[in-house]
Amino acid sequence: MATHDNRGSAPVRPGGKARGDAAEVRALQYLQAHGLRLVQRNVRSPGRGGGEVDLIMAEADGTLVFVEVRQRTRADHGGAAASVGWVKQRRIVFAARHFLARLSYVPPCRFDVVVLDGELEGPEPPRIEWLRGAFDASGWD
Repeated sequence: MATHDNRGSAPVRPGGKARGDAAEVRALQYLQAHGLRLVQRNVRSPGRGGGEVDLIMAEADGTLVFVEVRQRTRADHGGAAASVGWVKQRRIVFAARHFLARLSYVPPCRFDVVVLDGELEGPEPPRIEWLRGAFDASGWD
């Protein structure tokens, strides 16, 4: 939600963390509406250069879905989808492996990206695109 600064002038947009949290909530609601169940949020791997998985969801068949949520207000540089490069993918895979190492059984897994293009609090809702199997863990050993 936009607020106004103390001079009553232009709206002040929430900071990056608040926007990221709002985008995660929107993506979570979207995925739940499509039948996925939340397992865990914001799973981090330890150490320097570690990664984070925004959402870990489960499909009805038991497949674990590691979800990266990206939100952009403008489509410059390819929009939100283009911002999940190989470095980000590697960090997500690292965090996912850290999560899986704690399980007694490793189910089928998938890496998805949910992109939200547009303002979260604007007059038009953001365009949401769910990219199933956006990348895989091969080659990140």
